[in-house]
Amino acid sequence: MMWRRNEETGMPIKREMLVRRDALDQLAINETLAPEAGEGEVLLQVEAFALTANTVTYAVVGATVGYWNFFSAPEGWGVVPAWGFARVVASRCPEIAVGERVYGFMPMASHLIVMPGKIGRGLFRDMAPHRQPMSVVYNQYRRLGAELPATPEREALRMLFEPLFLTSFLIEDALRRADFHGGESVVLTSASSKTALGTAYVLRERSPGVQRIGLTSAANRAFVEGTGLYDTVLAYDAIETLAPTGSSVLIDFAGDAALLEAVYAQVAGRIAACLRVGVTHYDAGTAAVAPLDPKPVWFFAPDAATTLIGEIGQDAFNVAVAAQWDGFVELAAGLVQVVEETGIDALQRIWRLQVAGQAKPDIGYCNRL
Repeated sequence: MMWRRNEETGMPIKREMLVRRDALDQLAINETLAPEAGEGEVLLQVEAFALTANTVTYAVVGATVGYWNFFSAPEGWGVVPAWGFARVVASRCPEIAVGERVYGFMPMASHLIVMPGKIGRGLFRDMAPHRQPMSVVYNQYRRLGAELPATPEREALRMLFEPLFLTSFLIEDALRRADFHGGESVVLTSASSKTALGTAYVLRERSPGVQRIGLTSAANRAFVEGTGLYDTVLAYDAIETLAPTGSSVLIDFAGDAALLEAVYAQVAGRIAACLRVGVTHYDAGTAAVAPLDPKPVWFFAPDAATTLIGEIGQDAFNVAVAAQWDGFVELAAGLVQVVEETGIDALQRIWRLQVAGQAKPDIGYCNRL
């Protein structure tokens, strides 16, 4: 798709989708002239990005975790980050050439200015001052050369799954190093979500002795069972049949307080630990009525990655993740149909679908503005 240009100046027009921070289904489209690259900066033209339940989580916890701080927006509004690809269309950084493609944290917009630093053959970091307080994980951009891939569907799977899979890998690593807090099983809510699927896969591959129990909606139960990633799959309306052996670690991807309390009640006294990871049930209440014991603890993947890299080194970390990713992406290719849509209208529709929790688990949405 050709980018729109201002009729008077011939300059490209930047389009971005704004989201009300306190009402995520309220959207606005902002159009301005695309910014010009300053000294040491490059202008990226966003090619495509993925929209998943995790993308909604970035907005839900945007104020507390800082996701709203990556890309500027008017007061009360935000630009939601998403993982995707872009091409350099203007550069005032000698090491970065026009035409080069990159992969990383993108705004839901057509253009982005970055200030490359710590430039290597395979990546650079955005050194824009406002981004420095945020985790390095979100500020790094992979350099991909100038050519489009021979298998574009793998790029779509990368957008959809790779950032989530890193979280999955780190969850399993952290739990295994903690000997699963003495638990014999892991119970995963929102078992159809992409991060839960990745976590179940890594658990199966690296910790096969631990039982994997998936909780999901009745509508998604058949899909979750068909993945083959769980030993047991239960619908939410059958939680009273949840009966894991011994104690369990609970990994909460749903963010639904009532659901969490129901699981705690069903497995009373046998929850070894509880990790909160996502908020796929956006419309559900997230604050528990009564204190839960043990208290759920937020799992923040960038901190876990920094800790693990500090222990084993970047190269060993990359090798370990890649070894699991290669197998998982083969599985994911058979589980999820990639749907790529174009334009701002499609973006708004898919975003509202994700916010409402109505996206089907066997479809992965990507958008090209």
